[in-house]
Amino acid sequence: MLNKISTEEERASVGNLSKSVLSVHNLTKDFGGLRAVDDVSFEVGKGEFVGLIGPNGCGKTTTFNCISGLLRATKGNVEIFNVITNDLPPDQVQKLGLTRTFQHTRLWRDMTSIENLLIPPRNQFGTNPFTGLASFFSPHEEQLRVEKAYNTLTELEIKHMAHNLTSDLSGGQSKLVDIGRALMGDPLLLLLDEPVAGVAGPLAEKIFNNLRKIVDDKGISILVIEHNMDFILRQGVDRIIVMDQGRVLMQGTPDEVKDSQEVIEAYLGGTN
Repeated sequence: MLNKISTEEERASVGNLSKSVLSVHNLTKDFGGLRAVDDVSFEVGKGEFVGLIGPNGCGKTTTFNCISGLLRATKGNVEIFNVITNDLPPDQVQKLGLTRTFQHTRLWRDMTSIENLLIPPRNQFGTNPFTGLASFFSPHEEQLRVEKAYNTLTELEIKHMAHNLTSDLSGGQSKLVDIGRALMGDPLLLLLDEPVAGVAGPLAEKIFNNLRKIVDDKGISILVIEHNMDFILRQGVDRIIVMDQGRVLMQGTPDEVKDSQEVIEAYLGGTN
């Protein structure tokens, strides 16, 4: 069993071991006497765009926190590229190829959009004097990193905001920069916690269109939390996992979820 992934080559080889990049088995999380996640199981395949939906308080974000290593599960297992990650800290989970965002963006507000993207990439030289000396003799690597940041902003259609302070951006624009920052780490699996929360309709649809294109073009896997069921049913995800009261209510295609009487009764209050 693998414990740590420390190089790009190791991450790539692990990514080829299985078609399932994420497997959640009987995940349970208790907070004292409160059971927030109750025996949850699901998988995300390679190159798959999956929505995780459910009403507020149903356990979506707690599930994300257990997957990304911020919380330790009470019971059950999380496997990322065939590695059981239950006891791994977030930085080791990230080295496997997982990157996540949070519902509320955590951008550096006194920096520009491009500066926010230039901080997260892996294998930077840092402030150590020896690695700093190496950076002096490797300007090409730094130039490639800058080019990649601009290309990422271009893919997200916000290159014109590269030199805007993120404190001056709208909520939707901030979400796009946050997604761009996550992509700079070359994730194989991207977890997005409500990337369009509080974002106006047209820009929200633009964000999801960009995510669909990223999945199709780059082959990475995305698991996205969304509260608004009507919205995500129109956004081109491959599958939807529906949670209710800490449990998985059903999994299926958008059409299957839309036509499920069980989902209608539990999620929409019994109205069609």
